[in-house]
Amino acid sequence: MTTTSPDWSARYAPRMANVKASEIRELLKLLDQPDILSFAGGIPDPGLFPTSEIKAAYDGVLADPAVAAQALQYSVSEGYLPLREWLVERMAAAGVACDASNIMITAGSQQALDLLGKMLIGPGTSVMVARPTYLGALQAFTPYQPSYLDLPDGALAPGFDGQALKTRLGQHPIGYFVPDFANPTGESLTLAEREALLDLAEAADMTLIEDAAYRDLRFEGEALPTLLALDIARSGSIEQARTLYCGTFSKTVSPALRLGWVCGPKAVIDKLVLLKQGCDLHVSTINQIAAHRAVSQGFEQHLSLLRNAYGAKAQAILGSLARHMPQGVTWSKPQGGMFVWIWLPEHIDGATLLERAIAEERVAFVPGAPFFAEVKATNAIRLSYSLPTAAEIEDGVARLARLIARS
Repeated sequence: MTTTSPDWSARYAPRMANVKASEIRELLKLLDQPDILSFAGGIPDPGLFPTSEIKAAYDGVLADPAVAAQALQYSVSEGYLPLREWLVERMAAAGVACDASNIMITAGSQQALDLLGKMLIGPGTSVMVARPTYLGALQAFTPYQPSYLDLPDGALAPGFDGQALKTRLGQHPIGYFVPDFANPTGESLTLAEREALLDLAEAADMTLIEDAAYRDLRFEGEALPTLLALDIARSGSIEQARTLYCGTFSKTVSPALRLGWVCGPKAVIDKLVLLKQGCDLHVSTINQIAAHRAVSQGFEQHLSLLRNAYGAKAQAILGSLARHMPQGVTWSKPQGGMFVWIWLPEHIDGATLLERAIAEERVAFVPGAPFFAEVKATNAIRLSYSLPTAAEIEDGVARLARLIARS
């Protein structure tokens, strides 16, 4: 008896046609090749993980039979209450008055983006993003079939006439932005730009998604208010706000814990809880309890360690770029986070440059094209300085500059 294998491509939902593999995920495989000097991953330096604190937290949880029984059991979809209460205090320190009912724990902020996309985006929904923007957000939103629009040049400058833009956005649009040390550019919105973005959102009746993944990694300059804090100052309370805040422990504690959160109006959180119940019920109970124990003492000192380490690496890469890059190459100057964005001369394609960089110089980075949602650009690349040492940064930038100079 013979059987016919199903044609799976004919069985996928139409929305799967837009689901593509992440170029960054593929590039992470290069980290397994020891002779590749990689600026590609954008992942935390494992030498900075609070390993001893995490070990002590898990040991303490499992040493107590009552706590262990709770930690190894199912739990509520909203998240571990003591962890949410700790986050309430953190949000209050950032100017966001809320309570535990305004927070839901997610499996990293990436799941938060997916759930928000599922809740807010349907076929044709306008989603406005920065140019360039975070690739992971595009991957989260694209299956829900949005219509992407780039934030126009000058849209956050004084005197911008947003009427034509409002018409393009249509009804109940979404805006997704990373105000602090954005992936991929490393750049931040100024206070005036944050206020202008809220003006635009109010005029267009736009829901804002604020991705604060890198906010705690500021190593230079003064911290600026979150979009949500500025929104609440205007609207009067979190329940009247139009901004939904996404945070994560992946960049500050460990990405393996898969812990993030959404902070917003209770009505929104209640809907997200229903979606989470249908998705994975809840985030790992033991991970939530252990993380709460790990961050409850010494978290600010740990953040100071991270800021000093990443700040030193940022200065190293900015110095190397200034010493080695040929004329016609420009780059961002981050005050926090993990990334530098490089604009190449117009005749250089980032993807082609990557192929040559690996073959000729054994250097890896991320081409810029995947980070553009509406109007593409190919003459850009992203470098992450989170993993290499200062010596590796100097060597890698010199290699890359040689290749660009002969391209």
